[in-house]
Amino acid sequence: MKKFRINSIIFISVIAVIFGCNVFYLVKLYGSIRNDAEREVMRAMTDADIDDLMYRAGRAQALASNVQMQEEAADAAESKAPRRAEATTYRDENGQLISVRTEVDGTVVEEPSALSENLSYANQMVDAMSRQFHAIMDKYIPYDMAVMDSVLSNQLNNRFIYPEFLCVEVVNGIDSVICHNPKLKEKAELDSFRICINPDEGIYYKAYMTPLTRHILSQMMGVIVTIFLLMIAFAAAFWYLFHTVSKLRTIEEMKDDFVSNMTHELKTPISIAYSANDALLNYDDTNDPEKKSAYLAIAMKQLKRLGELVENILAMSMERRKTMTLKPEQFDLSKLTAEIAEAQQLRCDKNIEIGIESEGAVIVTADKSHISNVLNNLIDNAIKYSGDSVAINIRIKNDRLEVADNGIGIPSKSQPYIFDKFYRVPHGNRQDVRGYGIGLYYVKHILEKTGWSISVKSQPGHGSIFTIKFNGNES
Repeated sequence: MKKFRINSIIFISVIAVIFGCNVFYLVKLYGSIRNDAEREVMRAMTDADIDDLMYRAGRAQALASNVQMQEEAADAAESKAPRRAEATTYRDENGQLISVRTEVDGTVVEEPSALSENLSYANQMVDAMSRQFHAIMDKYIPYDMAVMDSVLSNQLNNRFIYPEFLCVEVVNGIDSVICHNPKLKEKAELDSFRICINPDEGIYYKAYMTPLTRHILSQMMGVIVTIFLLMIAFAAAFWYLFHTVSKLRTIEEMKDDFVSNMTHELKTPISIAYSANDALLNYDDTNDPEKKSAYLAIAMKQLKRLGELVENILAMSMERRKTMTLKPEQFDLSKLTAEIAEAQQLRCDKNIEIGIESEGAVIVTADKSHISNVLNNLIDNAIKYSGDSVAINIRIKNDRLEVADNGIGIPSKSQPYIFDKFYRVPHGNRQDVRGYGIGLYYVKHILEKTGWSISVKSQPGHGSIFTIKFNGNES
């Protein structure tokens, strides 16, 4: 058992290490997926910004159709210098300026001098165009946060990201709000992402959304469920193994106790009978008839006891074989019980009184030999676990048989186990009560095989009542 305990500790430690590694890699996987998700959100914001610019450009075109375009140019006659600037203005029907396109040396939005190595040509072109659009359009076409929320939601959905809450605000470099979103009430538990849309003015789109944890866990759900199912399977298998081994260990201990008790039980009648015979052969020089009868009675009693032990052992050996079959026959249970009680009353070691109450002939169908052993076991236990004066009352009815005694009783905590193989009720240091823990197991097994049942009611110091129910097998 010590080796099993050591191996169990090693096995549990290995499982714990494996579980720890799985948790570590799950955390790493969570971080990797989160980084990917955050990159997707940033790309979605960039694409949503372009969509919003296109929408705002459409608004500008619609407004331009209702205004009179005015073109102002420098007077070439007043200045002979080369033309260095052009300006185009768009005004609405009220004369309010909508947009201006200005190209002046040193005053236009600064173009990048070279392509960045970190971005593709297409991305840099789109980025440069969007920044120019913002530099011109942001001053004259107001932001529409509802539109930005909508286009960003569509871009996220295209990337299989479905936040429960999403809104966008326009902020400056220090996160002061330039254009507030009325949807935003509380920022405390929201994830936020920011992209720059106008670097010259330091203007940003800042998106607030429900945390990405739910999206990330949905991506990891297959791995998480698989790992935890494996861990549960490992735990269940180990628990089953441990339970089985513990049960086998208990059975082994019970078997050892049985062998020890049985050895003592067999040795006692043999040694007593041997001593009685030895006294008759070697020390009965006077040939005293009374002494001879006493020694022969002692030897006969011990041999009878030995025969009962051997009979029970053989019965248990037969019970272990699955091919054991009963030979049912009809007989009068009241008559059989009276015969067994009469034989048991001949025992001379205690003062025994056995009373039988019967409703007349009770005819049952069962294996008479095994039922005789059952009754002998119950009466023998009543005698064994009683004081010097034994009073047993047997009541026989059409549907049941009760064996009541005035013995020492059975503790309530032991009653659920008295029909288990090799189980013996603890009796402290008492040496006058011996047994081997298979009698009641044999009783229950035979009754169940017959189709009957047995139960017990007992209190320490107030005796026991064993009740056998015939369960419909009575005539």
